[in-house]
Amino acid sequence: MYRKISDFLADWDYESASTIKHFESIPETEVHKKFHPQVRSMGRLAWHITETVSEMMNRTGLHVHGPGEDDLMPWTMAKVTEAYKKSAASLTDELKNAWTDETLNEEVSMYGETWTKGQTLRVLVMHQAHHRGQLSVVMRMAGIKVTGVYGPAEEEWSAMGMKPME
Repeated sequence: MYRKISDFLADWDYESASTIKHFESIPETEVHKKFHPQVRSMGRLAWHITETVSEMMNRTGLHVHGPGEDDLMPWTMAKVTEAYKKSAASLTDELKNAWTDETLNEEVSMYGETWTKGQTLRVLVMHQAHHRGQLSVVMRMAGIKVTGVYGPAEEEWSAMGMKPME
C-alpha cells in the first residue's frame, strides 16, 4: 500500500517506462500471434495492461483518460503503445491534481471488496508487473529480445561479458 503520492509516482515512472520498452519491442508482425489457445497474444496482453489503467483508477473517483474494458483493441502495437502512454500520463496528472497523501487512506469499493486508494495504486502496479511478466514469456516464445526490468535479461548479461544464470 502506498502512503505517499510521491512514492507511487516514483514507482509509476519506472514501471510505466519499463512497460513502454516492452511494448516498443514487439514487432507489428507478432502482435496477434497466438502460441496456445489459453494464452493471450502479445497485443491482447498489452491491451489488457493498457485498458486497466483507466478502468481500475476511474473506480477510485479519478478521471483517467484512456481506453476502458469495453473498447476494442487497436490493430497495431503502435496504437496500443500510444494509448498506454496517454493513460499512464493521465494517471500521473490526475494524481498530482486530485489526491493528497491523506487521500490514500480513503476506502473505495473495488471488485466486490473494500480497498484503500493506496492499496489500489499498489494493485495497479503489481497487476501491470504480473501481465508484463506474461508478456515477457510470450515474447521469448516468439524469439523477441526481452528487456530487463528488475535486473538484466539474458542478452544484457551476455553483453556485459557475464554468464546468465541458468
